[in-house]
Amino acid sequence: MAGIGFELRKLMQRDDLLGIARGFGHAALATSGPWLFTVASLTAIVLLGTPFTVPREIDAFRLIVIYNFSFSLVLTGPLAVILTRYLADSIHAKDVSEVPAVMLGGLALAYAASVPIAAALYMWLAHLHRVTRVAAVLNFLLIAGIWIVSVFLTALKNYRALTLSFASGIGIGILCAAVFAAIWSTAGMLFGFNLGLALILFSLIARVLTEYPTRAHQPFAFLRYFRTHWDLALCALVYNLAVWADKWMMWLAPQHEFQIGLVSFPDYESAMFFSYLSVVPSIAAFTVTIETGFFEKYVRFYSDIQRHAPYGTIERNHKDLIQSLRGGASNFLVLQGSICVLAILLAPQICELLGINFAQLGMLRFGLLGAFFHSGFLFLTIVLSYFDLRRINLANALLFLSTNTLFTLISLRLGFAYYGYGYFLSALVSFAAAFLAVSHSIQKLPYLTFVRTNSSVLQ
Repeated sequence: MAGIGFELRKLMQRDDLLGIARGFGHAALATSGPWLFTVASLTAIVLLGTPFTVPREIDAFRLIVIYNFSFSLVLTGPLAVILTRYLADSIHAKDVSEVPAVMLGGLALAYAASVPIAAALYMWLAHLHRVTRVAAVLNFLLIAGIWIVSVFLTALKNYRALTLSFASGIGIGILCAAVFAAIWSTAGMLFGFNLGLALILFSLIARVLTEYPTRAHQPFAFLRYFRTHWDLALCALVYNLAVWADKWMMWLAPQHEFQIGLVSFPDYESAMFFSYLSVVPSIAAFTVTIETGFFEKYVRFYSDIQRHAPYGTIERNHKDLIQSLRGGASNFLVLQGSICVLAILLAPQICELLGINFAQLGMLRFGLLGAFFHSGFLFLTIVLSYFDLRRINLANALLFLSTNTLFTLISLRLGFAYYGYGYFLSALVSFAAAFLAVSHSIQKLPYLTFVRTNSSVLQ
């Protein structure tokens, strides 16, 4: 998480309720801000815009945002993770002078890749009015830009400014989309939503440039990381493909719909999105745990090794590190397990409250179970990343992608009652594989440190 740990540790050291609440809020915003903004705004705009326009226009707006969200995430994923690694290394080296330049370089590269795809999607494939095409392309570019700039949120210390940026963007996006819907239908909702996205994007860019005032010297300094960390970029690409594999495969379902020339399965997609929202509290809690207690044990373990501490000290640090991970895992199981069980039991009431079709009840419950194991898989991936075990992470991501594709195809063959089962089983299998990898690696951490990843020994 690059630099967010510095701020979280300072907040948690206050040892009062307000500091803890701010720490969890900052963690949730820095890790899930774009996702929370998109889901909250999309839901509110659909609800508020319904009285002012016809359902067909609402469906077109929802479909465009989902397409932009999915394809921009897959497209920018490898770039974002490389930028994250560059930023983390810069913070570790205490030289962040090139951070603003690299952010601008990352945005330039993301837009160079996004423009052809967005133009092909909406200027050629989709059946839209000319003005709506322009609004859809702009929406794609704004979302892609937020994915990139979000990498640099973890390096910012002013969490109040971050909160203000997202809150004002959400408010303006929802309000303008609802008002414009009555005038320009789909195009109006998109332009209103784009205003909120633009406010978030440019305010975050301004905040990074303000926090690190420097001239742009080497905007593409991160490109060399694609050569040295190609497996990291590939892992991000495969993982993001895996996240969306079941949604794309479900477009083959007999219940799929065609809107504006694009295919979708709204019932499945909305059930999965609401399921993902259930993991936000555990993501925030895990981030706080990993960036405070675990990080301190992690630093002590490697610092003592660098200082040539006796093996007894290293062994004691190793046990403390394992204990910290066990504590974080216990907290995750209690928190996310409780949320998952409660949401499954109250699924009918949730469907009624959110206006979801009761036919989606099974998909929502499978989605909640899948999200539980998916979030656990993600956390284990982060732990492996701390020890730079990139090839193991790549293998786990490939497993997630292949099983999610295969199991979802099988659930399609079995019929409607099994929709969502493929994602749940894939997340369960991937979590089990990642758990075994983490358990094996952590138990043998001294051996990995002194032998397997020791360049002098390997030479």
